[in-house]
Amino acid sequence: MNANHHLLFLCTGNYYRSRFAEILFNTRAVEAGIPWRASSRGLATEVIGPGDGPISPLVLRVLNQRGIQVGDQVRFPIQLSERDLLAANRVIAIDEDEHRPMLARRYPGWEERVEYWHIPDVHRTSAEEALNAIEAKVNELIGQSEVL
Repeated sequence: MNANHHLLFLCTGNYYRSRFAEILFNTRAVEAGIPWRASSRGLATEVIGPGDGPISPLVLRVLNQRGIQVGDQVRFPIQLSERDLLAANRVIAIDEDEHRPMLARRYPGWEERVEYWHIPDVHRTSAEEALNAIEAKVNELIGQSEVL
């Protein structure tokens, strides 16, 4: 493997779940010496309002609690494009129930090519539970670095 291996995390707004996964994965991958890097995109970034800011304050707080300084990784959500999908070696959508139908509508055919986790948004679980579940899945990925 080389440093050009790219993992793409998807969620709805690219504000909370996928951003946490991206930043956490990149930090842990560097620490573990894994030659993969992650990015994240949103399937429907229009759900994020202009007053919401670039990233969930909760994500920043939880990352800080984990000793992860975000620094220049704070950016506004980015809408997914087909070019993003084509550029990734592996694509993971955070919640199958929510994201499979969005992929089918917005990027037909991709819904069968993306891997899915089962971590719902805050309207179906607490933010703490969701972020802990994402962290567990990211740690699992890092532990399986030989098969990334």
